Amino acid sequence: MNLWSTYVAIVVLALAAPAALAESQPPIDFNRDIRPILSENCYACHGPDKAKRKADMRLDTKDGLFSTPDEVTIVVPGKPADSALLQRIAAEDEDDVMPPRKTDKRLTPAQIALIKRWIEEGAQWKGHWSYIAPTKPEIPAVADDGFAKNDIDRFVLAGLKSAGLTPSPEADRVTLLRRLSFDITGLPPTPEEVAKFVDGTSTSAYDEAVERLLASPHYGERMAVYWLDLVRYADTVGYHGDQPRQISPYRDYVIHAFNTNKPFDAFTIEQLAGDLLPQATIEQKIASGYNRLLQTTGEGGAQAKEYVAKYAADRVRNASSVWLGATMACCECHDHKYDPFSQKDFYTFAAFLADVQEIPISIPEPELMLPDEKQSAELARLDHQIRTLKQTLDTPTPELVAAQARWERSLAAEDKTPWTMLLPSDASAENGTTLVIKDDKSVLATGANPETETFTVTATTTLKDITAIRLEALPLASLPSKSPSPPHQLLRRSQSRCRTPPHPSSRPLMPNPFRSRSTPPPTPSTGKTATPSMAGRFSPALASAATPCLRLSSRWGTAHR
Repeated sequence: MNLWSTYVAIVVLALAAPAALAESQPPIDFNRDIRPILSENCYACHGPDKAKRKADMRLDTKDGLFSTPDEVTIVVPGKPADSALLQRIAAEDEDDVMPPRKTDKRLTPAQIALIKRWIEEGAQWKGHWSYIAPTKPEIPAVADDGFAKNDIDRFVLAGLKSAGLTPSPEADRVTLLRRLSFDITGLPPTPEEVAKFVDGTSTSAYDEAVERLLASPHYGERMAVYWLDLVRYADTVGYHGDQPRQISPYRDYVIHAFNTNKPFDAFTIEQLAGDLLPQATIEQKIASGYNRLLQTTGEGGAQAKEYVAKYAADRVRNASSVWLGATMACCECHDHKYDPFSQKDFYTFAAFLADVQEIPISIPEPELMLPDEKQSAELARLDHQIRTLKQTLDTPTPELVAAQARWERSLAAEDKTPWTMLLPSDASAENGTTLVIKDDKSVLATGANPETETFTVTATTTLKDITAIRLEALPLASLPSKSPSPPHQLLRRSQSRCRTPPHPSSRPLMPNPFRSRSTPPPTPSTGKTATPSMAGRFSPALASAATPCLRLSSRWGTAHR
């Protein structure tokens, strides 16, 4: 054999080896093998982000990947040589190669070969994996030599054989039960369970152990761990003070759902909107507690609108990742760079969860009574008893009418505490109003009418333990309509009501400021501004013998100690 013959033989072997290797490999899967390559190297310039898209070309959609811009087809199924995608990623010219060198991205020879083989196999395209309905695969036909006990074992065995491996020997019974118990319940088997399993002679002992463990309440606890992690379950609020919140009934709902094998569609509906279902049960309302599992705050300086936005974004991120198998977090600020989601999609999704009734800045408190069976029975009994008694009370009888009248007369007879008038000895105003104590001890305000005013009236009393105050407005002929209508109020010093006998010693009261804001109305005859006039008497009203201090705002009748 000469040198030329040797060279030809080597080339033929080199070309034949990849073909033979391809025949032994499984078909290319777009989502598993091709999409990650395109996402990493191409989507930044030819993906969902229209602001960064180059040449108006998309490689993240089926229409874009198989389009023909400028009479050049990007991917031609079965024809790698005619596919512009392969030509550009395999180009050697610095001006033609994709991705451009300035992006610091470059496909490896193995990745280029994978894309080429995908095109050769027909370039089968698939949408986002989370939206592809699962299908039952064909069970592989393998020579199991007694290894396979069920169809799952046949898949395992097929995978081992494809990797050139052989199954390990079957574990001893103690190890088998230990693995099984930890896998299903998260707990080790008891010594009694181990002894029974090891000493058993039944051919179905393993299956019986599986059924026993699945029936254990600990099975639901074990499975709930993974779900509670997904939905970010916690018994504290998470932000700032990280205060506790009572959300454990939701955890119990999840455990019960696994233990009773609740259908996943019901499991989904009850968590996202269980409280909105017609005649929602207590269990369904508890399930909707999912919507309250996010981090919240009760910190005093927090801004409500800011946290409403935080909560909305958190709910979209979690619901999309848990139920849609898609990460939409990037879309909060911009269209997704790698997945087919826009910023509009993010906030459209948020609208579905925008009706959660909550106070943004608050420490969550229990809102739903959750009595157990015994407590529910007792509540029902008490409710029935209350309805019966209420019906009796609401039914009028001659005896009841007579008893009511007697009771009202007895109250009137007992209430004999007198009102005592306190006599002012001095009256003044801070901002120019003239206060005059008249002969009947009423106080008249005249003269200047400032924007705001503070009145101080001093009186002397022998009363002790004052409990009430009463202010009385008096008519006055000099006022419009002879009435103390606001804002020109006429006050008359009222009587102070006290339930204790007069104290033998007298003492002066501290000043009692009145604050009034008024604008004089026009007089009926001339339309000019009338001079304000205010007369009044007042009595201190306190729960003890302390000196009273009363302020009146511009809205007449508003009083603060």
